[in-house]
Amino acid sequence: MDNYNYFKSNLAELLGRYSNQYIVLKNESVIGYYENFDKAFENTIKKEALGTFLIQHCVSEEDDVVTFVSSNAIFA
Repeated sequence: MDNYNYFKSNLAELLGRYSNQYIVLKNESVIGYYENFDKAFENTIKKEALGTFLIQHCVSEEDDVVTFVSSNAIFA
């Protein structure tokens, strides 16, 4: 199981502990939680290599917002 599947499978339990927090997952466990994405990223990158962890906003599926950015996106 990967970190995202772990998150989805354990969402109810994680919501009970980390509701509306940005949680950092590595090896299918929570290694940190923060009030916003920037703090989660800045603090985690000091200790963990890019590509080895997942930062996920811990909200119910109804409140979840999915953002997709294509490699050919243009920001003006």
